[in-house]
Amino acid sequence: MLRLMRKSAGSLGPVGSLGTRDSVCTRPKVHLLRLIMFLIDGRRSLATLEDGYEHFSASIAWIVVCTRMHKLMSRIITIAAAQSGPISRRETRAIVVERLIAQLREAAVSGCDLIVFTECALTAFFPHWFMEDPNEIDSYDERDMPNSAVQPLFDEAKRLRIGFHLGYAELAIEDGQSRHYNSSVLVGKDAEIIGHYRKIHLPGHTDHRPNNPFQNLEKRYFDVGNLGFRTWRAFGGVVGLCICNDRRWSETYRVLALRGAELILLGYNTPSHNPEHPELNHLNNFHNRLSMQAGAYQNGCWVVGVAKAGVEEDVDQIGQSAIIAPSGEVVAATSTLADEIIIHRCDLDHTKVYKEAIFNFENNRRTEHYGPITKQTKAVFPDDVENPQ
Repeated sequence: MLRLMRKSAGSLGPVGSLGTRDSVCTRPKVHLLRLIMFLIDGRRSLATLEDGYEHFSASIAWIVVCTRMHKLMSRIITIAAAQSGPISRRETRAIVVERLIAQLREAAVSGCDLIVFTECALTAFFPHWFMEDPNEIDSYDERDMPNSAVQPLFDEAKRLRIGFHLGYAELAIEDGQSRHYNSSVLVGKDAEIIGHYRKIHLPGHTDHRPNNPFQNLEKRYFDVGNLGFRTWRAFGGVVGLCICNDRRWSETYRVLALRGAELILLGYNTPSHNPEHPELNHLNNFHNRLSMQAGAYQNGCWVVGVAKAGVEEDVDQIGQSAIIAPSGEVVAATSTLADEIIIHRCDLDHTKVYKEAIFNFENNRRTEHYGPITKQTKAVFPDDVENPQ
């Protein structure tokens, strides 16, 4: 193989100078470089051009072979995290969907397989203000997914053959009653919905607190999700979903990982300050990253976290959208508080060393000692129990 490569390279020097690490895929580089040299050489004889064409044809053939081999040997998903800038109450869904489609197209041009949009991506984050009129509250909800307002996003994704994750507020009729959920869907390249999740860990309060500069009324406007933490086979691997505050709970990642998740997608609307605990404001960005990086590492998963950022309806929200590797390392991150996409090629096989060696749940988890995790919600102190389990 090396003799053949050296012969093809000719006067271009030793094959090592072209990157032997690419193995058989080094050969197209050799052919293309020789073709460039022929084209810029002033002595463009017919024989020279024919020789150049021969090398060009050979390079194209090898590129096709190498691409097919690469797809067979790896599980790489090219993912775009699509951070959203602020959305005004006055912006219609049609305007917002156009913004999402613009990001979708940008990701498609870059060869992405999947783009991840944020939590409640279609409207301003309405739990930040107090409302009493049920019709006003319901106006922020989607009764169907897709619906006429969102269908253009599904259509364009299908045309471009790119999957997406979308967060939205959902109004569902269950057992004859209206239920409201903070929801998300995972959509395949054929624009068919693969997975559906409803947020479980709702933060905030139910009562109006007029002395606060803004509200946190998810407990007032949403019901606790009733679909559990589920996973789906998609995009060549196993994908799980969660939303915003879910990312702060270790149980979220662990249950998803125990259901095979290799990739976890989530969106968030997180203020840069906490009106009732301002002493923690300087830690907001740190805690955001900490929760996602720890979740990724401790469960051997890729985590894609996507923000709604910037000042929205007088509420300053953090950005820091990130793609995090199973090692816990941030491999891509946004740098603005506006609409912005970041892209990374995520190799799902990079999860294996953590799932099969470092942690290996099957060999190392001791469930007989984990009883309190599912049996209690509040802490039980040593003097409250004789034989803690």
